[in-house]
Amino acid sequence: MAETTLGVALITRNAAGRLAQCLEALSFADDIVIVDSGSTDDTATIARAHGARVIVAADWPGFGPQKNRAVAALSTDWILSIDADEIVSPELQASILAAIRAPSADVYAIDRLSSFCGRWVHHSGWYPDWIPRLFRRDAARFSNDLVHERLVFNASAARLEGKLLHYSYEDFGAVLRKLDAYSDAGARQRHAAGQRSSFSRALARGAWAFMRTYLLRRGFLDGRTGFMIAMFNAETVYYRFLKLDAMSRKRDGA
Repeated sequence: MAETTLGVALITRNAAGRLAQCLEALSFADDIVIVDSGSTDDTATIARAHGARVIVAADWPGFGPQKNRAVAALSTDWILSIDADEIVSPELQASILAAIRAPSADVYAIDRLSSFCGRWVHHSGWYPDWIPRLFRRDAARFSNDLVHERLVFNASAARLEGKLLHYSYEDFGAVLRKLDAYSDAGARQRHAAGQRSSFSRALARGAWAFMRTYLLRRGFLDGRTGFMIAMFNAETVYYRFLKLDAMSRKRDGA
């Protein structure tokens, strides 16, 4: 009987910072595919040095379609999809291997713990953060969303023991870059769907994002970090809808 195989799918762009650590923690996988969208740093060199197959795709179709490209390049029985700033803990590795050897489900969710500028976040809507990431091939695919993509599948996802450590925002420069990138992608996605916005709506949605993060999701329990995350969420939402308004006005010739 053939041994069950595991492949890892990643997408990258200028992800050299944590990539080596990410790939070292994936040495138990049978195959690793990285779809890179034109990195200008050492991403490809680091990836190949750790045995990953690198596919360069110069165009950018969005997060969902790009992840599906990486998934499609694998022929393994099971697929683990992670990001270049995520590290599989030893406990999670053991859980993954046990799950694919004696599966009780076709899709598994992983417990992700994220950091913000060097601090682990335990509230603010960031934790607990169970995300479906391990799946039997052909049992799931990513949505075609430009941003905030999700894994689409029919059955319920089982849960794995162990943490996926997510170094999401290493410093304030990364915070500002992602704020601009996420708000821009979100605006373009809504614009393509025919949605509209206004200055007042941008203000209202931004204010609500802050209240939801800091109060309803108990961001205040994360102290200063929780306040910063609430402000980040508020600004991302505010600029998303402000950019959407600008796109609508440009389309209308206003």
